[in-house]
Amino acid sequence: MIKTAIMQPYFFPYLGYYQMFNAVDNFVLLDDVNFIMRGYINRNTILVNGQPHKFSIPLEKPSQNKLINETKLKFEQKERENLLRTFQLAYKKAPFFNDFYPVLDGIVNFEDDDLTSFLKNSFVKVKEYLNLDTEILVSSEIEKDNTLKAQDRIIEINKQLGTNTYINAIGGQELYNRDDFKNVGMELKFIKMLPYEYKQFKNDFVANLSMIDVLMFNSKEEVKKLLDNYELI
Repeated sequence: MIKTAIMQPYFFPYLGYYQMFNAVDNFVLLDDVNFIMRGYINRNTILVNGQPHKFSIPLEKPSQNKLINETKLKFEQKERENLLRTFQLAYKKAPFFNDFYPVLDGIVNFEDDDLTSFLKNSFVKVKEYLNLDTEILVSSEIEKDNTLKAQDRIIEINKQLGTNTYINAIGGQELYNRDDFKNVGMELKFIKMLPYEYKQFKNDFVANLSMIDVLMFNSKEEVKKLLDNYELI
């Protein structure tokens, strides 16, 4: 039984995204769709002085008229150093800073200016850090009918992978039809993150920050428990 999830690649998204990543055998980075301006592809939120703080990766002329895999970084070394400095100042006193920061440093300093490659590497490194088994695939590298759109495109990718169960984010309930998947021999399920909390210094807990926050405040074993804190609907 092959379980698959398909999502646009984001830079260190929140815990729920990684729960979906960990729940499947194949995780497909949907990179041959249009870039989303002001979305989470190249930005996210961390905790700075107890408050949510947005960070971003600079891009070369990003446009919603370009595909994600046509988008390039414009990430100069000084900007990489400044971003790492932001992470250092925010989390240097976090209990697992020394464990995870070297991984984060390697991700930020990954030299490929291709956005898909840069984002894929971030998932690879987190997967290796947590010893997860999910296979990471890229949709632009999967042979398929690229004229298909929306749900039909998702079903086509799943057909090519031999998927039995397709798992989607809970927000996709209005986009996907269970019967359409059933008609091609697949089960459609939605993943729902359950309530969670962990200690963030002495602050009131702020949920749904970047996975960076989760990895700074939790051991690998604790992170894996959080990754399993969901239900399938």
